[in-house]
Amino acid sequence: MTEHHALGGKRKEQFFLISLAGIQFTHILDFMIMMPLGPDFIRELNINTHEFGLLLSSYTFAAAIAGVLATYFVDRFERRVLLLSLYACFIIATLLCGLAPDYPSLFIARAFAGAFGGILGSLVQTIVADSIPFERRGKALGTVMSAFSVSTVAGVPLSLLLANNIPFLGWRAPFIFIALISSLILYLAYRNIPKIEGHLGQAQEGSRLSQIWNILVAHQHLRAFIFMALVMMTGFSVIPYIALYLTSNVGIDNAYISLVYLFGGIATLMSSRLIGHMADRYGKVKIFRILAIASLIPLLVTTNLMPVPLWLVLINSTAFFILISGRMIPAMAIASQMVEAKIRGTFMSLVGSVQMLASGLASVIAGLVVTIGGDGKMEHYNLVGYGAAACGLLTFWLVGYIHNDKKLPKA
Repeated sequence: MTEHHALGGKRKEQFFLISLAGIQFTHILDFMIMMPLGPDFIRELNINTHEFGLLLSSYTFAAAIAGVLATYFVDRFERRVLLLSLYACFIIATLLCGLAPDYPSLFIARAFAGAFGGILGSLVQTIVADSIPFERRGKALGTVMSAFSVSTVAGVPLSLLLANNIPFLGWRAPFIFIALISSLILYLAYRNIPKIEGHLGQAQEGSRLSQIWNILVAHQHLRAFIFMALVMMTGFSVIPYIALYLTSNVGIDNAYISLVYLFGGIATLMSSRLIGHMADRYGKVKIFRILAIASLIPLLVTTNLMPVPLWLVLINSTAFFILISGRMIPAMAIASQMVEAKIRGTFMSLVGSVQMLASGLASVIAGLVVTIGGDGKMEHYNLVGYGAAACGLLTFWLVGYIHNDKKLPKA
């Protein structure tokens, strides 16, 4: 049974998707605002760069662990109640980050914000899959995932703007701002997200642990997990080091680096819905394969770039962000269709954990490969590019297998 009948008209569906996009926007923004505030945290909390790195990773690792723990309960509750409850907990955790008196309490609050944020991400995608029929799901996921682009672009300048212009709050200001905005979105979600319980009426056999184990090790699911891990590794082995490479090797002034993210974010925001629409119209696998191959060009250019004018860098980096993030839309639509509604929440939570772990692992492996030479330039970034391209080619091959593996009725 699907739930799209519960949404009513087109206008209702738009408000429903906007509410979900708002939830995605705030929990990703909550992660992004940490990046540029490193110097503030180090100065105000009297910590070193390693401790700041732990503060960043506490969010992603808590999100990955929470995704696995969520498999215990995510399919046992009505989706709307679960989403609103988790989002309320996320708001409280984010507010506590803003009120944290010292480093240990901030670390704990960040881990809780990451745990709730991680489950929210996969739950939003589960709700889209439960509520929107497969023929239109690419466009719907494009709308919800465009929130990722906005938060990626807005996160860095917004956190600096708030921290610098509200001096009595300083680094606390962005967290308090997100808690306030999220409270408004919680009200919007409360008004516009219908009851979603079609997955509840279906009998589950055996113990919960054996059900989760069966979902985890089913061969078609394992292929999907490997596929999603490779999709993440293609992008996240390259992305964390783009800024450093452009400043040290390509000679781009540090002041212009924000333009790379600004152009990339605006372009992906505009292209997300279009890619979703094309995936619905021409087929998810076909569009994924086109994007997977096309994305290898700016990826290899990025990791082998010589000193060139800024406008050339911006054309390449914008193409990189459009194509690398664009692959995620058909990929998520395909993954969401692989399982029946009764276990979709569990499956998507596991997919979310795989994505978090793969992106963390990719940046760690890339960090071991790249080195800084005596002249201050980055070395071996091209090797990271070749490794990422190999992952990209594997996704091109694997997508046909996971899609053909389990033909389900259109949901």
